[in-house]
Amino acid sequence: MLRTGPQALVQDLGRPGHAHLGVPPSGALDRPSLALANRLVGNPEDAAGLEVLLGGLSLRADASCTVAVTGPATPVLVDGVPRDSPLHLAPGDTLTLGTPSGGLRCYVAVSGGVAVPADLGSRSTDLLSGLGPAPLRPGDELPLGDPTGVPVGVDVLVGVRVPDELVVPVLLGPREDWFDDPARRLRDGRWTVSDRSNRVGLRLTGTAVDRAACRVGQELPSEGLVTGAVQVPADGKPVVFLADHPTTGGYPVIGVVAARALPLLGQAPPGTRLRFAPQG
Repeated sequence: MLRTGPQALVQDLGRPGHAHLGVPPSGALDRPSLALANRLVGNPEDAAGLEVLLGGLSLRADASCTVAVTGPATPVLVDGVPRDSPLHLAPGDTLTLGTPSGGLRCYVAVSGGVAVPADLGSRSTDLLSGLGPAPLRPGDELPLGDPTGVPVGVDVLVGVRVPDELVVPVLLGPREDWFDDPARRLRDGRWTVSDRSNRVGLRLTGTAVDRAACRVGQELPSEGLVTGAVQVPADGKPVVFLADHPTTGGYPVIGVVAARALPLLGQAPPGTRLRFAPQG
């Protein structure tokens, strides 16, 4: 590893099923992009690759391998020459990623997958609990597994692009009764993604979601949280929990974002406009 950019993490599809141990699911925020990158290089979809925030990654191959870069459109160079993805690296070749456009995180899959040791069945870096490999640093060496499949070529690789305004489907509950007319409050509110967002959660600024008068000053005992939960703290500014979220929380959850909307939320840059579309 020559350079990592702002943040480069090893991620696979996560370690679900351990909430009773206080362990978040973690895994790639944009799961479809990681799965696609793995298919392109002949890996199983759940193989470990790299999640790279805002580009800037540079690495040198020590062995012959096939690499694919997916997610938002990102310049990909080999020894300074622009290349299309997927591509072949010979020993000594240097792969460099530019700055993505249309989203935050690109995904790098390498034939054989990144073969770091697994924790609780996953190689994902969990920034909240500290499980998995540490965030990558210059000088790190990444072991690769043995290739198990044949790389798949594509004519056109379409990059992910976050629209100027996200319309996010949300299912009400379990604590929608803490708010007067919760569907209307979510439907009529307007928010933007805060620069304080990260893999734990998407923090929103904008319309305050005030509690019902009978709930003002009350608090909940801590209860379980799931990925996509829309938690409303006392200040009324919603937080949408992402893959590294805590497994319990004491603020009311007004709704849960539909799973199909989570990949774009993981790609949403600060300043992206957002509104909710209550379902059911």
